[in-house]
Amino acid sequence: MRARGLIFAAAQSFAVALSLAVLPASAQTLRIAFKAAVDAADPHLTFTPNRNVGIHVWETLLTQDEHLRPHPGLAESWRPVDPLTWEFKLREGVTFSDGSPLTSEDAAFSIRRAQAAVGPRTYASAVRNITAVETPDPRTLIVRTGTPTPLQPDFLVAIAIVSARATVDASDADFNGGRASIGSGPYRWIRWTPSQDVVLDRNPAWRGPAEPWERVVFRFIPNDSARVAALLAGDVDVIDTIPAGLYARVRDNPQTRLITGDSIFTHYFFLDSMSPRIANATGVDGQPLPQNPLRDHRVREAMTHAINRVALAERTMEGGATATGQIAPDGLIGHVPDLPVPRYDPALARRLMAEAGYPQGFNLTLHCTLDRFAGDARTCQAIGQMLAAIGIRTGVEAMPMPVYLRRSANVGPDGVPELSAMLSIFGSSSGLASEGLTSLVRTVNAQRAHGGWNRTRYSSPELDGLLERTDSLFDPGEREAMMQRAVRYTVDQEALLPIFHMKASWGLRRPLTLTPRADQYTMATEVRPAP
Repeated sequence: MRARGLIFAAAQSFAVALSLAVLPASAQTLRIAFKAAVDAADPHLTFTPNRNVGIHVWETLLTQDEHLRPHPGLAESWRPVDPLTWEFKLREGVTFSDGSPLTSEDAAFSIRRAQAAVGPRTYASAVRNITAVETPDPRTLIVRTGTPTPLQPDFLVAIAIVSARATVDASDADFNGGRASIGSGPYRWIRWTPSQDVVLDRNPAWRGPAEPWERVVFRFIPNDSARVAALLAGDVDVIDTIPAGLYARVRDNPQTRLITGDSIFTHYFFLDSMSPRIANATGVDGQPLPQNPLRDHRVREAMTHAINRVALAERTMEGGATATGQIAPDGLIGHVPDLPVPRYDPALARRLMAEAGYPQGFNLTLHCTLDRFAGDARTCQAIGQMLAAIGIRTGVEAMPMPVYLRRSANVGPDGVPELSAMLSIFGSSSGLASEGLTSLVRTVNAQRAHGGWNRTRYSSPELDGLLERTDSLFDPGEREAMMQRAVRYTVDQEALLPIFHMKASWGLRRPLTLTPRADQYTMATEVRPAP
C-alpha cells in the first residue's frame, strides 16, 4: 500500500512538472492581483487581504477547507478533556522559516498576544472565552475556557501562530519590514510595498512538498476594469473579485478562464418586527400607522413571497449571486439541504396582506447601501418594485456604507431603531450558520458578544434557546443538527429574509486553475496548472 502511495505521489509531482513546462519561463513566479490592498503585516490584526496573504506565511492550529470546515493544521489532533478544557497535540518536527523549532510555547504566546491586542481590528471574539493556556510539554497545548466552548477549536482557525522569539515586543515596523514576520507556512515574507505589492518566496524550512511557485507576488489593483485588463494582457496570472458585468470578458477570452463559487456573504432583508410602532411605515393616506405592520407574521411572509430571488440573482446581479432562503450556502456548516428558496408568488402575497388587514397596502421606506457591493443599490430598487406589486409602496434611500452603518446603529430614546427595513450583506468568517445567527438575530448581549449586528433588536427566547444548545454540544454532528433547527426557525419566523449568496470570482491565465473558496481567499497553494 505504501509503495502504491509513493508511486501515486511521484506521478502527481511529474504531472505538475509537466504542466509547468508548458507555461512561460516566468512560471516559477505566480502573479496575483487583489482588488483590496494589504495594510499591515501583523497577522493578529483583522483585515481580509492581510489574512489572505498572511496564512501563506503563518499557520494556525486548525485550518479550513474550501467550505470552511475544520481540518488539522499545526495541531494534528484535539479533544475536550472536560467541558472547560481542550487539549491540542502539535505536529512533530515543525520549524519556522528561520530554522527554529515551533513548540507549544509559541502557540500559547500567540493566543495571549491575540487576547492582548487592542483596537477595532482584533481577533478578540475568537479568544474571548479562554482563561488560561498551558504547555506541559513542547507538543501539548492546554486551553482552558471560562464557560463550555465546544466551538473553541473552530474559533482558533483565526489565530496565527507566530514565533515568540521573533515577535516579543515587535513593532509594526518589525512586521512590515520582515524581522518579525517569521512563520512556519510554505512561504516566507520577503517584502511589502504599501499600496503596491507583497512578495513571498518558498520557505526552505517547510516540512511539506515544495510549492511549484518559487515566488508569489500579490499586486494591488483596485480598479476592476484595470485588474481584468492586466489579466487579459498577461501582466498577472490570477485576479480576484471580478464584477459580474465583467465575467464575459474573462470567460470568453481563449487565454483565460473564469471560476466562481458561492461565498460566505449573504444578502439579507432586515425587518424591525419588534417595535410597537415605526416611523418608516405610513398608511395609504400618508399618516403614521397606529401599529408596526412588520410585527405581523403574515406581512413578513407576504414580503418574502413578493421577492423574486432568482430574477435578482440572475438578472439584477447579472449572474453574480445565487438565490437562497437560508443563512449558509451549500457545503458550509449549518446549511439545510432540504430548505428551498422561498416561492415567488405575488398572488399569495396579496392574499396574506389582505388577511393581515392591509388590503390596500401601506408605504414603507427601504434603506440600503450604494457602495457595499456591485449592484447593491440596483437590487434595492428592484426589491422596492417587487414589494410595490403587492401594495407595499416603497421609497428607497441608498447611502454610502459609513452613513448606513451609523444610521442603522441609531436607536431612539424609546428604544426604536431609526431604520426599520434595511438591505445589506453579512458574512461570518467561520462560515458557521450559528455564528451568522448569533451576530444578526440573537438577543443583544454585549457582554457575551451576541447580536453585534442585530440592528432591528430582534429577540426570540426560542431562537436564543436553540443557539444556546448549539453552543453547548461537543459532538460536531449533533451540533450541526441543532444549528439547522435554529436556521429553520429563523426562516419560518422571517426573523430576517435571506435573498441571495454573493458569488466569489476569479480569473486565471490558462492552463492555471484553482478551487473556489467560500471565504473568497486566493491561495497560491491552491493554484495549479490544469491537467
